[in-house]
Amino acid sequence: MSISRRTFLFQSAAVGSSVALLSLSNAQAAAPMVSESDPQAKAVNYVADAKKSTKAKPGQACSNCALYQGGSAKAGGCAIFPGKQVAGSGWCSAWAKKPA
Repeated sequence: MSISRRTFLFQSAAVGSSVALLSLSNAQAAAPMVSESDPQAKAVNYVADAKKSTKAKPGQACSNCALYQGGSAKAGGCAIFPGKQVAGSGWCSAWAKKPA
């Protein structure tokens, strides 16, 4: 069976992209969750549930913040807490509306 160079390159790129995405998702999954008692979390009033914050406005949550790196996942990375994950339902005072 003979495959064209174009097919080979396309399939190689697809496999490479899949491996890179899998590595990224595994790295994020291995990152610990930030604790509300963490000094940095306290500094920005982080809570794992935005509904428990008296400062969060309705509709604000980590999952719709511009700094949230988790996409639609229940937890993901945040630029404020490198190497740690935040709850998608969480909130902190650094919340910024995700661009449309």
